[in-house]
Order: sequence, then structure tokens, then C-alpha cells
Amino acid sequence: FISKTPVLSGISFCLFFLLRCHMVLLNYLARKRSESGMVAGITISVPWDAQKSSDSMEEPLNWLLFNKYLTSGLCRAVTRHRKILEKVVDVDYVLKARTIREFDERFTSLLFGYKSCTDYYRDASPDKKLPRTAVPILCLNAADDPFSPQTAFPVNIVQNLPNVALLLTAHGGHIAFLQGLFPRGESYMERLFGQFVQAVFEYPKDIEKACSIKEEQTGE
Repeated sequence: FISKTPVLSGISFCLFFLLRCHMVLLNYLARKRSESGMVAGITISVPWDAQKSSDSMEEPLNWLLFNKYLTSGLCRAVTRHRKILEKVVDVDYVLKARTIREFDERFTSLLFGYKSCTDYYRDASPDKKLPRTAVPILCLNAADDPFSPQTAFPVNIVQNLPNVALLLTAHGGHIAFLQGLFPRGESYMERLFGQFVQAVFEYPKDIEKACSIKEEQTGE
């Protein structure tokens, strides 16, 4: 996301947390609207519907390649802080989790006061909150991303939002937006990011006009 002071939001085990940060930031923009302090936002491979993302990650191949490894990493993180966390959760039960969903059921949702993991996933999903955003947002997703399945893309919602652009590619997997026959050097994702940031700071008035930002904020 882009603030008036340029701040880069990066996108593995670290990637997993950063993806959730992208979801949090989209929800923040929806809640704060023009008071967010951001002039624009860009997301890369954001999971639009946490429940659908969880379902996708539990498919056999995705579980073997991604889910199992990420869950193990989450459990190791809990183990490192066991003395503190055992005061609020049943750590032994948490460490038996074999999927991200089980971990969220036993740890994340409880830690943040949700009655169920379903409630947590519903609240965390940014798709239906997009209409409340009030800054230009560019969203890049790939149709073959196991973390963010194509069935969750908010295409119908974005079609009615002048301030949100959803850029979809047939391939790219999970933030692997490479380009060229021999993909070395700058990736498509990096090039897109650079062009968007440049446009945001060099042509702010044009972008606000195209996105109807002024009219929305002033009620005109």
C-alpha cells in the first residue's frame, strides 16, 4: 500500500503472514475510507475469500505442497513462545493442527476473540468490503493461484467500482508473475508495481478524477 510517505508492502513462510497483512490493509482501507492516510493501494495475490482459500489449500496436492509446510511453521512459532501463549490457549491442542484451518480454529480465532473460525474468516475476507474503499486500488491475481482460487475473485463487485482495478492473468501462480522466455531480472509484478507507484505520485489529480475520488469524498 502507498502512503504519502512512500512505504513498500512486500509480499513464503513470511509470505503467508504478508498475504494476511494485505487482507488486513484492504479491510483497513474499507473501514477508514478517506481517513486511512493512504493515497493508493496495490495488492499482489491477495486471498479474497478466506473460506474459499482454505478450501483450496486443503485439496490433496495443495495440502502436500503448501498447507502442510505452512502449518508446521505456524506450530513452530507457537512452540517458540509457548510459555506466553499457554496462558491463553491449549498449546498442546494447537500443535496437533495439520491444516491452516485447524490452526486458525484452535489458535488464531480464539486469540482474537471470535466465536468460531467461520466468523474469523468471514470478517477477514476483504472481497465484499471493497465498495467501502475510497482510494485508488490496483489488485493483481493469477487464475492458477492455489492461495487465492479463481472462484473467489470479486469480479462482479469490482465492475461497479471506479476506484478499484482487478488485473487477472491466466498464469502466475502465487506471486510468480515472471515474464519473457528466460525470466530473469525484473518480473511482471515488479514492473507493474513500479508503473503504478509512478503514476500515483506523478498524476494524482488525473487518477482521483478517473476514480471519482473527489466526488465521493465531498458528496458531489
